[in-house]
Amino acid sequence: MPYQSNLKQFREEAGLSQEALARRVGVSRQTIVNIEKGRNEPGVLLALAIAGAVGLAIGAIDQLFRKGLLW
Repeated sequence: MPYQSNLKQFREEAGLSQEALARRVGVSRQTIVNIEKGRNEPGVLLALAIAGAVGLAIGAIDQLFRKGLLW
């Protein structure tokens, strides 16, 4: 199954730009772009950091990333 991300939706709902989210989680803006476009799948630690940065509880992390290797 192809990797899909709902990150853009959650990022925008949190009022964050790609750059702001990238700074919060310690990656480049291009990494966020690639995750949003489904080009890259984040590792567990980065996924947890992103979930926290956009205000999702850890138990809701599956809402960010679906049909990837991790979920």
